Amino acid sequence: MAKSQQSFNKKEKEKKRRKKKQDKLERREQRKIEREEGGKKSFEELLMYVDEDGNLTPEPPDPTKKKKEIKLENIILGAAPIDNTPVETVREGQVKFFNDEKGYGFINDKATKESIFVHINNVEGELRENDRVTFEIENGPKGPNAVNVKLI
Repeated sequence: MAKSQQSFNKKEKEKKRRKKKQDKLERREQRKIEREEGGKKSFEELLMYVDEDGNLTPEPPDPTKKKKEIKLENIILGAAPIDNTPVETVREGQVKFFNDEKGYGFINDKATKESIFVHINNVEGELRENDRVTFEIENGPKGPNAVNVKLI
């Protein structure tokens, strides 16, 4: 008589494979049932309302609650009002350092105590250290530059 071709190990592997396939089918069915039960919401449950502050809420607004009064004069349409206060463009300062050979130096701004670069091309007259000057500020590639520099 011939021996069976299936060994004990082969039978165990086949059992595990069938069990795994069955578990997978059961999990799929369970998810399908959960999706059908929990996934259906009524139309009213899906609605959202906007409260008086502009926030979304699931509760409808209370009609008995007093609404905020807004005056028409307080509503601004368009851009914000422009502030027309004059800006002082001419500043005063004192020359902290100036090199005549290289043609540049620095001015201490009297108001902000900031050190501002100045080039000889932007100076009217000659500059020396500790001279009091008036100037305008212009943004350059490396920071603020003093232009239209004049001795006081």
